[in-house]
Amino acid sequence: MYLVHAPPDDDDWLLDQLRGIGARIRAERIHQNVTQERLHLAAGISRWTLQEIEAGRSNPTATTLLRIAYVLDVPLKDLVR
Repeated sequence: MYLVHAPPDDDDWLLDQLRGIGARIRAERIHQNVTQERLHLAAGISRWTLQEIEAGRSNPTATTLLRIAYVLDVPLKDLVR
């Protein structure tokens, strides 16, 4: 398998990406005037999980991100770009 662009070996890069994803989820949630309570219940995840994702302290599964994107009615790519 040939990789065109490998990610850095450094964990700071990954943490920055997770913080960015969390910030975009939070910004979209606030933009739509959706509370954490409404989003976590609609997405079928715990409030603690949502708080950790928005804070960039969690590595959410693809399933969790898909649920959040679906509830917010935004393409997943807009949250993970």
